Amino acid sequence: MLLVVTESSGSSPGRQGYKMAVGADGELIGSIGGGVMEVNLVEESRALLRDAETGGRRDSGMSRLSQQVHQPDSPNASGMICSGKQTVIFKFLTPDDSSTVSTIVEALQETRRGVLEITPTLLSIRPPEGGPQNKGEPGNNPESEGFAYTEQLGFKNDLYIIGGGHCALALSELMSKMDFRISLFDDRPELNTIDKNRFAHEIRIVDSYVEIAREIASGDRSFVVVMTLGYKSDEAVIRALIDYDFKYFGVLGSNAKMSVMLRKLSKEGLPAEKLDRIRTPIGIPIHSRTPEEIAISIAAEIIAVKNA
Repeated sequence: MLLVVTESSGSSPGRQGYKMAVGADGELIGSIGGGVMEVNLVEESRALLRDAETGGRRDSGMSRLSQQVHQPDSPNASGMICSGKQTVIFKFLTPDDSSTVSTIVEALQETRRGVLEITPTLLSIRPPEGGPQNKGEPGNNPESEGFAYTEQLGFKNDLYIIGGGHCALALSELMSKMDFRISLFDDRPELNTIDKNRFAHEIRIVDSYVEIAREIASGDRSFVVVMTLGYKSDEAVIRALIDYDFKYFGVLGSNAKMSVMLRKLSKEGLPAEKLDRIRTPIGIPIHSRTPEEIAISIAAEIIAVKNA
C-alpha cells in the first residue's frame, strides 16, 4: 500500500507530498507524519492487504482517500491533538505496477524531472513538459469522483555552490539530503576537496569566475552560495551575478572583509538595492567555527528562506 499526503492544513505533521509504503510482508518505508495517526493508518493498510490476500480482491476499489482531523472528539479524528488536518491516499499496488515503480525510481536516481499521477486505477509518470498541472508543487482534486493527484518529481530547487573548498564539501553533503539539485563550481581542477565530493550532482571546473553567469539560472528556485578562495574571486562572482534574481544569494566572509567589498562596489556604481540582497556574513549566527558547523548555519538560513 502506498500512502500519500495530498493536502494538509494547520499544524498537521504530514505535509503535502509525504509518502510511505507499507509492504504485505510488514516492511515500512518513508513517513506521512508520524505519531499515532501514522500508526493507525499503517494498521489500516495492513488490514486491507490481509483482506486482499485472503479474499483475492485486487482492484481499484482498494484505493481511496482518508481524511485525518487532528482534534479530539471530531469526525475522522486521528488520535492526535496538534490541530489541523490532512488527506491521505491509500493506493493499492500490485505486481502490474512494478515497471512503473522502477521507472519512477530510475528517474529519481538519475535526477530526471517528471510528473507523478495517481488515481484509483492509475499510477504513472510522464515527462514534465506540456502537462497542465506541472507547476512544481503537488496538486489534487479530492472532490472529484474517486481522486486525482499529480506531483512534480525530481528536485524542486537548484543550489549553486561557487567554490569547492572544505565548507563547500560539508555543505554539499548536508544539502544532498534535501530537495536541492547541487551544482558545484571552482577554477582549481586539482583541488582535493573536489575529488572527495561525492554529494554534488554536478561539478564543473570553470576557466574564470568572470563568466560564471553562463552556468547559473536566475529565478525563485535558485539558491546561490559563494565561497571561493578569496576576496578577488568573490568580487568577480558578485559582479557577474549582481543583475540576476535569486531566491537566496549569500557570500561567505567576515564582516570586515565583506563591508570593505560592498562599499567598494557601491562606490563603483553597483545599485544599492541589488547589493542589499546579498546575505553576508552568510548563515545564521551560531558561532560556527568548523566547516561542518558553518555548513549547518548556511543550510539553516537557506531552509528558512525557502520555507518563508
